[in-house]
Amino acid sequence: MGSKVADLLYWKDTKTSGVVFTGLMVSLLCLLHFSIVSVTAHVALLLLCGTISLRVYRKVLQAVHRGDGANPFQAYLDVDLTLTREQMERLSQQIASRVVSLAIQLRHFFLVEDIVDSLKLALLFYILTFVGAVFNGLTLLILGVIGLFTVPFLYRQHQAQMDQYVGLVTNQLSHIKAKIRAKIPGSGALASAAAAVSGSKAKAE
Repeated sequence: MGSKVADLLYWKDTKTSGVVFTGLMVSLLCLLHFSIVSVTAHVALLLLCGTISLRVYRKVLQAVHRGDGANPFQAYLDVDLTLTREQMERLSQQIASRVVSLAIQLRHFFLVEDIVDSLKLALLFYILTFVGAVFNGLTLLILGVIGLFTVPFLYRQHQAQMDQYVGLVTNQLSHIKAKIRAKIPGSGALASAAAAVSGSKAKAE
């Protein structure tokens, strides 16, 4: 599944990526001008008109003795979509693991386990208040889709140069973060205590 998504984003199959990208953009642009109920209803109606027409066409061919009248979608109807008990358990475990991981991250930020991380999140939300004043959620989603289908492709084409710039930015951010930590009273002690607890846990295990 992950490899298929990567192939789409890297445009390995230009035709498939183009169809998916165009479909997503058309749907999102329609949502800018029409309600989600109207867009969903029209898309579903268009899809049903296409499948019903093809089904009727096969029946007409059978009536004039030029086909067997078989359902053109029979191959998809025969696909087994049921999950085994093991697959259900594995899926449930994956979902539970991600929910717990999310809860731990939220606790870390909002209960100020690390004051620098909490300040960074606060700064991010502060910036988003200005972004939200300029763009609505749907516009940001459109920009996100465009970014998903362009940034990975451009990164693959110019990977060396982009890695160099990303490395420079990362070093600068690490330097700034270290300065902030040094100026916050008690942050160094908290970090040392956290490291000591982690070390003791590792030894106990």
